[in-house]
Amino acid sequence: MPIKVNLASSDPLSTAVDVVVIGVPEGASTGEGVLARLVEALGESVARQVKRDDFMGKKDQSIDFATHGALKPGRVLLLGLGGGKITDVDCRVLAAKGARFANGVRAESVAVAVPPGVERGERAAAEGLVLGAYRFTRYLTGDRVPKVALSRGTVVVEGKPGKAARDAVALGQQVGEAICVARDLVNEPPNELYPEALARVAAALGKQRGLKVTVFDKAALTRRGMKLIMAVGQGSAREPRLVHMIYAPPGKPKGKLAFVGKGLTFDSGGLCIKPAPGMEEMKGDMGGAANVVALMTAVAALKPNVEVHGIIGAAENMPDGAAYRPGDIFGSLDGRTVEIINTDAEGRLVLADCLAYARALKPDLIVDNATLTGACMVALGPTVSGFFTNREELADRVRSAAKAAGESMWQMPLVEELREGLKSDWADIRHTAERWGGAITAALFLREFVGDTPWVHVDIAGPSMASKPYGIVSKGGTGHGVLTFLRLIEGFTG
Repeated sequence: MPIKVNLASSDPLSTAVDVVVIGVPEGASTGEGVLARLVEALGESVARQVKRDDFMGKKDQSIDFATHGALKPGRVLLLGLGGGKITDVDCRVLAAKGARFANGVRAESVAVAVPPGVERGERAAAEGLVLGAYRFTRYLTGDRVPKVALSRGTVVVEGKPGKAARDAVALGQQVGEAICVARDLVNEPPNELYPEALARVAAALGKQRGLKVTVFDKAALTRRGMKLIMAVGQGSAREPRLVHMIYAPPGKPKGKLAFVGKGLTFDSGGLCIKPAPGMEEMKGDMGGAANVVALMTAVAALKPNVEVHGIIGAAENMPDGAAYRPGDIFGSLDGRTVEIINTDAEGRLVLADCLAYARALKPDLIVDNATLTGACMVALGPTVSGFFTNREELADRVRSAAKAAGESMWQMPLVEELREGLKSDWADIRHTAERWGGAITAALFLREFVGDTPWVHVDIAGPSMASKPYGIVSKGGTGHGVLTFLRLIEGFTG
């Protein structure tokens, strides 16, 4: 069960929990603030430890103390906030690090003190507690099952909190749990999470949250002419699916947005098979689809005054006698024909049909996200997503949303000269070009299927999975991008 978060107004050092987490601004000394109170309660050993560890409240510094019954919390964890303005992003990270620490010391309860005057601080702290407490333990048995679960979290604020603060904490819990849905889906093994299973999860969550969900099976995809999705999935015993989730607000919405996710539940590379080392990570090639399911779950809790569509193309890319081949030519929902060059560039084919489907909805904006290219990860590293857009004003909105969400995204160019590499002698377009600028040519291919619709493509190949925890991120699936997309949606509501 996920951690249950509540709100309290109290002195953090008087809160009866296993671990209390307090942020300390840069320049802290043992003669003032929380450090002075700890010296008074726990003795000069606090001052000696602070001096030995050179703890001064700098960003990412941490120090903890066992209270041995001298204070109500069992342990006090101090985390450096640095010297800049404290934002809700800082509160989210503070809470996540604190919850992760509490997990590590086998605590059952944790509290985090929200620095006063931080806008959206209560919501962010609740999100952080849920995200930091996250562990994927579904397949552990016997001694591997954690003996203690972090089950109770408290957001501590100054003064008497009102209904707005309580509602913010409740929303923060729901948003955090939604992002954990994305993490769970990415972490699931591919023998358990295949296209039909992913569609079932999306449909079940949609029903729980009051969303309209339509699932297209193989027959429906064939009738609609979604030949690119069908091509990618034809080598697998598992049939592909397309999932359409809809959130419609009461009254007249302020706009219509469509979010599209790549859902390759396993990518072997097809006939252009991948090398064995690292192939086990290809269970996470549906990170974009996982984000869309999580986003729609969060949107149902947020209830913005904008219509939101979530569209997922799910397939499994496998090499058997029926698999699609380099040199094949397929039609598409868009109508144009596509020459296949490399069967390991399957994600853009699935997205092409999904984007054409989304375009037909006539939205004000299409945002797709996908673990699309290793080239983007080579360019930007493992913690940054690259994004492309056909509208420069949208680039500013994405940058602002990502900064407000605390997620790293960097704009990449749509270099028109590279479009030449997608010309085919035998079809309307080929789906890959030369290796140089691979993330760019992938985006240029996707652009062909959005027409004049305002569009953003986010390549999450790097940060969709993490090899170790950092900030709010857990090891394994991360849900990177969901917070940014929520900020984009909130921006459309005015």
